[in-house]
Amino acid sequence: MNRLQNKVAIVTGASSGIGRATAKLFAAEGAKVVVAARREAELATLVAEIEADGGQAVALAGDVTLEAFNARLVAAAVEAYGRLDIAYNNAGTLGEMGETTGVSEQGWNDTLAANLTSAFLGAKHQIPEMIKHGGGSVIFTSTFVGYSFAFPGVAAYAASKAGLIGLTQALAAEYGPKGVRVNSVLPGAVDTPMYRDMNDTPEATSFITNLHALKRVALPEELARSVLYLASDDSSFVTGTASLVDGGVSITRT
Repeated sequence: MNRLQNKVAIVTGASSGIGRATAKLFAAEGAKVVVAARREAELATLVAEIEADGGQAVALAGDVTLEAFNARLVAAAVEAYGRLDIAYNNAGTLGEMGETTGVSEQGWNDTLAANLTSAFLGAKHQIPEMIKHGGGSVIFTSTFVGYSFAFPGVAAYAASKAGLIGLTQALAAEYGPKGVRVNSVLPGAVDTPMYRDMNDTPEATSFITNLHALKRVALPEELARSVLYLASDDSSFVTGTASLVDGGVSITRT
């Protein structure tokens, strides 16, 4: 417990799924948390739950694809808590799916904006604030899709999430000398609203479950614990990684 005592953390995509679970875990481990997503009511509920459990949190609703919102998010952390130590840039989308030659240019651009450009814009404003206080930890949510495994019909999603790994490495090399660590977590299937949208039949869920060596999908809380490791000083010599937390989907052929 208290692995994040006296730390200030931003969590985007916090209204549900992995982001929500991570925000609650960060707060339980002592962090003061700034939670962000588009849905204001869900964020208010999350903040109330964190405070009821004895934690500290503030919320800011908005669109992470906009640079101005990312700047406001960092400003909100500084205004509320005086600094920024951790940023979990988790917001994302499946985007437009289907045969790649049928994907619209707008669908492609929107997916890259939500999954990749938003992470760049977040880090652009988060890292300078971290450097003021000696460094910090930036974490992105990538995926095994487009890294160790491929599915048809999700080209924009795969490309945007794979791009996060390149961004991770570039930022880690550039800002490591200033004390900023940058890592990506690559989940397998996780029981979130996004997962259920993509796998909405018993046949689909059975197929996806069987792809994993553990023969199950993860709970959001399981991913949150891996993110906590990357956020905390437990991973003080870890940077530039693409960390698979995928239940063995990358190595399973049975």
